[in-house]
Amino acid sequence: MLLAASALTLTCFAQPKQDVGQFQWLRNATKTIDYQLNKAAKAYKPGQNPRSLNPQGKLRLAGLNDWTTGFFPGSLWYGYELTGDQKLADKAKRFTLALDSIRFVKKSHDLGFMLYCSYGNAYRITGDKTYVPALTDGAQNLYERFNPKVGVIRSWDFGAWHYPVIIDNMMNLEYLYWAATTFNKPAYAQAASTHAMTTLKNHYRKDNSSYHVVDYDPETGKVLRKATHQGLTDESAWARGQAWGLYGYTMCYANTKNQTFLDQAERIASFIMNHPRMPKDKVPVWDFDVHNALDVAGRAPRDASAAAIIASALLDLSTQVKDGKKYVDYAEDVLKSLSSDAYLAKPGENKFFILKHSVGAFLYNSEIDTPIDYADYYYLEALKRYAGIKKINLLKN
Repeated sequence: MLLAASALTLTCFAQPKQDVGQFQWLRNATKTIDYQLNKAAKAYKPGQNPRSLNPQGKLRLAGLNDWTTGFFPGSLWYGYELTGDQKLADKAKRFTLALDSIRFVKKSHDLGFMLYCSYGNAYRITGDKTYVPALTDGAQNLYERFNPKVGVIRSWDFGAWHYPVIIDNMMNLEYLYWAATTFNKPAYAQAASTHAMTTLKNHYRKDNSSYHVVDYDPETGKVLRKATHQGLTDESAWARGQAWGLYGYTMCYANTKNQTFLDQAERIASFIMNHPRMPKDKVPVWDFDVHNALDVAGRAPRDASAAAIIASALLDLSTQVKDGKKYVDYAEDVLKSLSSDAYLAKPGENKFFILKHSVGAFLYNSEIDTPIDYADYYYLEALKRYAGIKKINLLKN
């Protein structure tokens, strides 16, 4: 979810001679990013962050209790790192501090998305201890959702579920790993690793695709049901869910060096990269099994958010293995697609979102073929990781 803190993020990329031309697509994308984020920060108010657009082009905002609310401040921080534009850092601080009351939220497993993507990036980049109290409280609240009997952190507090856990929850474990080290709370890391192991056991099929939801008996830990909430069917491979898992297990290995997590990350990567229904541009349809279920216009919408998460995860994975080039090459293809006119907004358009063509919850007719805040966030993170691996200096002069 976050990149490691160091001068790497701002100053130490040595620009190779082949940069001119070879990476022009990246420089063009960065210019668009700088323009869109500055315009968005002027257009929107802290605490009411841009989330997506409805089919009529009306803006959907993310309030303080929205699971996506941390992505826009996080995007501003990544935009600052990519461009060196101090205006973005100033705006990022304003939008981040507006989320302070999230530190008191207890009924959400998405505190990693909400706080770690915003406050976590802010603290990593600036070292300003102003951001620490919210991060301290949020980590404690997330940890308290862990049930040792079941071995997982509870996801939802709604619906007819007994103890639901969604694959998305793998992403929030990074917050606990970070907090375990930063605040000397080893129990946080233990809970995160236990959750990852339990999820590996119960969420994954033989082909290394993932179920979306596993419902447990909270008293015994017995699996009661394996289902979906956002995928096509209970047995389908929801594209963003596969991306969450790839990212999550790669991150878990980076934090623990547990070979089991690395092996799982590589198996998920293989499932995604070699899937027979992955489009040529490597931006997946919203569910890998959606070929028989089209939208009202007779299409199967793509999900740029899944592609961005996959790219960022593969770039991270490339640094954890000996033969990482295949992951960098695949991620590069994804990023070139997302940076093309087909997916990257033109400056001033798209209500100042950066990417087009993501899918939130297709079956609920929610956020279909639209820009979404987390697509932008993971796209920016992926670009930052790519620039670091390729040693490209993107900073403004």
